[in-house]
Amino acid sequence: MIGVLVNPSYSGVDLQLKQLQEAARILRQELHIESARTEREIGAAFETMAQRRASAILVANDPLFFNRTTQFVVLAARYAIPTLFFRREFAAAGGLMSYGSDVTEGYRALGVYAARILKGEKPGDLPIQLPTKFELVINLMIARTLGIDVPATLLARADEVIE
Repeated sequence: MIGVLVNPSYSGVDLQLKQLQEAARILRQELHIESARTEREIGAAFETMAQRRASAILVANDPLFFNRTTQFVVLAARYAIPTLFFRREFAAAGGLMSYGSDVTEGYRALGVYAARILKGEKPGDLPIQLPTKFELVINLMIARTLGIDVPATLLARADEVIE
């Protein structure tokens, strides 16, 4: 069973859950979904997933969760559960791995849009852009601590391997 942590107040939660459930169906994996909005609820969600013996936890993309990097890394270590995050900062802080949009690329696009607006274009006339560049970061030190042998093929695909 894979644990999933979502913020039920996040505007994109329904789409996240739909996509996760579809992926789980295809991979024939059971999901256990926990919701959290506060620091206390995050701790309780990890405890529940540990009690249910989740083999891994996926922390869904959410701005609220980004500000809790240390809490997530500490909880993942306390319960010794492999945890996948949505930004590289989590893996750099001691999480197992992250997969998400490249933040640097997002800032570059923001700069381009700001320049276009300053040159007179109307923000409403600019096209909506979705991320096109994603990065996979694996913390090999944490993988070893958890007793996980990361396949060489996955390491080769990673944008960054933290040793």
